[in-house]
Amino acid sequence: MEENKNIAKTYDPKEFEDRIYENWMEKGYFTPEVDENKKPYTIIMPPPNITGQLHLGHALDDTLQDFLIRVKRMQGYSALYLPGEDHASIATEVRVEKELLKQGLNKKEMGREAFLEKVWDWADEYRNRIKNQIQKLGVSCDFTRERFTMDENLNKAVKEVFVKLYEEGLIYKGNRITNWCPKCQTALSDAEIEYEEQNGNFWHIKYPVKGSNEWLEIATTRPETMLGDTAVAVNPKDERYAHLVGKTLILPLVNREIPIVADDYVDLEFGTGAVKITPAHDPNDFGVGQRHNLPQIIVMNEDGTIKDGYGRYSGMDRYEARKAMVEDLDKQGFLVKIKEHSHNVGCHDRCGSTVEPMLSKQWYVKMAPLAKPAIDAVKDEKIKFVPKRFDKIYYNWMENIQDWCISRQLWWGHRIPVWYCKDCGEVIVAKDEPTACTKCGSANLEQDKDVLDTWFSSALWPFSTLGWPEKSEDLKYFYPTSTLVTGYDIIFFWVARMIFSGIHNMEDIPFEHVLMHGIVRDSQGRKMSKSLGNGVDPLEIIDKYGADALRFMLITGNAAGNDIRFYEEKVEAARNFANKVWNASRFVMMNLDKDLMEKYKDCKDYTIADRWILSRMNNLVKEVTDNIDKFELGMASQKVYEFMWNEFCDWYIELVKPVLYGEDEKAKGVVFNVLQQVLVTGLKLLHPVMPFITEEIYTHLDESLETITVSNWPEYSEELNDSEAEKNMNYIMEAITALRNVRAEMNVPPSKKAKVMACVTEGKEAFEEGKIYFEKLASASEFVFLNSKEEAENAVSTVTKGAELYMPLLDLVDVEKELERLNKEKEKLQKEIERVEKKLSNEKFTSKAPEAVVNEEREKGEKYKEMYNAVIERLESLKSMK
Repeated sequence: MEENKNIAKTYDPKEFEDRIYENWMEKGYFTPEVDENKKPYTIIMPPPNITGQLHLGHALDDTLQDFLIRVKRMQGYSALYLPGEDHASIATEVRVEKELLKQGLNKKEMGREAFLEKVWDWADEYRNRIKNQIQKLGVSCDFTRERFTMDENLNKAVKEVFVKLYEEGLIYKGNRITNWCPKCQTALSDAEIEYEEQNGNFWHIKYPVKGSNEWLEIATTRPETMLGDTAVAVNPKDERYAHLVGKTLILPLVNREIPIVADDYVDLEFGTGAVKITPAHDPNDFGVGQRHNLPQIIVMNEDGTIKDGYGRYSGMDRYEARKAMVEDLDKQGFLVKIKEHSHNVGCHDRCGSTVEPMLSKQWYVKMAPLAKPAIDAVKDEKIKFVPKRFDKIYYNWMENIQDWCISRQLWWGHRIPVWYCKDCGEVIVAKDEPTACTKCGSANLEQDKDVLDTWFSSALWPFSTLGWPEKSEDLKYFYPTSTLVTGYDIIFFWVARMIFSGIHNMEDIPFEHVLMHGIVRDSQGRKMSKSLGNGVDPLEIIDKYGADALRFMLITGNAAGNDIRFYEEKVEAARNFANKVWNASRFVMMNLDKDLMEKYKDCKDYTIADRWILSRMNNLVKEVTDNIDKFELGMASQKVYEFMWNEFCDWYIELVKPVLYGEDEKAKGVVFNVLQQVLVTGLKLLHPVMPFITEEIYTHLDESLETITVSNWPEYSEELNDSEAEKNMNYIMEAITALRNVRAEMNVPPSKKAKVMACVTEGKEAFEEGKIYFEKLASASEFVFLNSKEEAENAVSTVTKGAELYMPLLDLVDVEKELERLNKEKEKLQKEIERVEKKLSNEKFTSKAPEAVVNEEREKGEKYKEMYNAVIERLESLKSMK
């Protein structure tokens, strides 16, 4: 019959992937409505940064989310997958600044407004790129609801939250030790610091006690900060220094007088037991300084150079100053010794610079009151982490959380909604820009120059994207969202902050499940990075193999929470699978006869093969749906793969070919309906992971099938369950496989038919029903049952489940030809054995050749002998038959 709608002969994803996506967008399949008759299911996409191309991590993230959303859409939910992008404050500002420098443009010379215009141009370009990449991957998100963290409504949400937290006393401005990045010249939160092991030193320095010959020896890893020392602390229980507490030291190089104070912070056992206190450059020293009312002296500028007033060190970079100071300490006799020491150093996760703890005035969020309900939400299982082990990491972070520094000394981002009156100093915190001072009425107001930490706006993402602070229909219907899918590496940055923000502002959790995935590494297990040059562009892979193949590789390679390794060979294997499904589907379509299908649509005269495939398909539906409900998406996809490749393509289609090529009209009508039912179900189960190929095949199967994307997800049906058929079919398939293996070992071509004799111990009715399949799939000229083994003379035998099977040797081989072939094989092996023995008896070879080479020759010799003995055995058996 004529092929339906002329599906292409060969599988070529380039031919249809873009066309299909455009059709999906045009038809609005991904734009759910607020429908009170349906349950909502919401996934809010973790917004990628607009700093560049999407990478494989994004591809994994988006594929996992798209898998879930496609299933829920087919299950009848009003399924919203909301996309968007993050302005990525520091990262974007750094990137744009670099690009402008290449054009000879300097950020500071340009001024704030002109620079921000350039950043907006960048944002528009990269947002479009990201959107294009997401679409290439086949991600079914609703671009009519797309959001950007700098959108007007999201900015409104940010201001609303800032003002609310400020009025509740949860936001304050304070002079505290901040993680300062001298390269980016901005404060950072604890979550933006990555710690790395670095080799350094402990410099032991003598601080003389004023008016005596005594001194205190301190050890420091940062000698440059001693310029800001305002005390030396010892433990009050330390008898070595009890007589010195309250006395004064002369600070070397600076000659400033500083006190010796007693404080429990000092560890009696560590180092010398005396610690230099620099309150403006160390968080622990800051605490000591507050307890003892010590001055706070900042010795560095924002760019990490030494401030004016310190002689030759002023203007030097911090590390240059360190070197000069150590030389001077040595010359002046204050340097006792230098000890090597490796320690954890905090670096900015964006630019890699070593972070400088520095006293500065910043805006903070009080975290203790916000963290408690967020911890309880996970403890009470209102929010569930998948895998559960991530609970511990979350608790550890939240229970020890510090106040969050939210101000950044940057231009790109949400400007802090705070104004200062230049006349009376009043601080005005407001959602809308004030025109006059609320205290003195002056119009001479200036807005805070800083912007908010990127994560401040992305913490509001689950509700700000749905319209909050307005009480929109979307917000009422789609919030709380259902599942958050994200990498385990941003559990602190983002997941924790969304949880406390959702609970505090919406009085409800932001999502029910958090599905964690790992990092996509290269085939050697290394993290992908520019420096290693091992990154993989998803678009290049899609161009080469198609989006479905990349998606399939990412999903089946993934178990929740674990890192995965990227192998191009696996993408190629996934493409081969797509090709197999394509060819099998095309074969089915070429054979289907709609008239016969209609005529016999209610006929249930099934063969054992029909009952078996329907039962297997039915159980697959149940297993796959269960796996998906438990977020075992990789396992679900693997099961569909095995069913489609092995059971449907390799077995069922082959089993029914005699019917397809036969003359029995009713048998054909029944098989056509089974073929279509199983193929459609298989395509639906495969659709979440391979959306394009399944859509292309599905829509060609029948004119009435408009799209697979909103078709019904298959459901388990008790009546199709047939364990008897499954058990019996297993007898048949195992027997056919055993016979094929014997024939393959003997190099018998499929065209050479042989009688098959069976001595059955169990499952006789299965073998009875399967007779026709042995003829087609095991090249049996006939299939007969024996009463005893003795009836099978001069036959090759194989044991299978429930039976011993025999084939007459004379049916399989031409004895004379086989003897001739085996004799030639025997001679060839004899020569090889002689060659190896000669080589091994040569002392020059055994003494001079590497041990591995000699061992390899010995192994070859053993292998040839084994093969030789097998040939001799075979020859004897054939000769006895003649």
